[in-house]
Amino acid sequence: MATLGCQFHCRMHHISQNVKAKRFISCSTNPPQSNIKVIINGAVKEIGRAAVIAVTKARGMEVAGAIDSHSVGEDIGMVCDMEQPLEIPVMSDLTMVLGSISQSKARAVVIDFTDASTVYDNVKQATAFGMRSVVYVPHIQLETVSALSAFCDKASMGCLIAPTLSIGSILLQQAAISASFHYKNVEIVESRPNARMQLKSPTTSPTLVRSTTEKIFQQT
Repeated sequence: MATLGCQFHCRMHHISQNVKAKRFISCSTNPPQSNIKVIINGAVKEIGRAAVIAVTKARGMEVAGAIDSHSVGEDIGMVCDMEQPLEIPVMSDLTMVLGSISQSKARAVVIDFTDASTVYDNVKQATAFGMRSVVYVPHIQLETVSALSAFCDKASMGCLIAPTLSIGSILLQQAAISASFHYKNVEIVESRPNARMQLKSPTTSPTLVRSTTEKIFQQT
């Protein structure tokens, strides 16, 4: 959408010895800002499909690539049960998609919903093409987080690693961290329906580590 910019100018006309001011308005259209291209890695997963729909509805960004090992060749819009196809096929080759989008010189970001075993290489590939990454990978190891931090710092390229995408969970983490300063011991108890023996959740370890680390830091 083009934006309309208006500027006020003032011209001075000399008539005899009197000075009169005549004001007029000139308007010009500014070139539109290009949308941020979003590549979703793990697009066929439940959270990936939700991300596709969210990005499609968001202002200033658009889905530019869908990566997954399932439903390859299918339109990601149809995979997400959208009313209209997005005309973006699901691809299995991350490098090919990154290379194609990088040639357009557009701003782009990669959202990674894959798994802990591949996320490091995925971020390296995105960084090689000049793209930042947003990572949400359950059960990611602290060693992987440290390695990603060191790599991105060396490459001068940002990377956001989100242990959870739930605002409520983030607030609970902050509450647990604040409470830990007033107690000698910290215990995290989880209760989830239909957990199917998958406890502990992906947010437990980061919460406990942050609580312990910040408490030790404050005491030293």
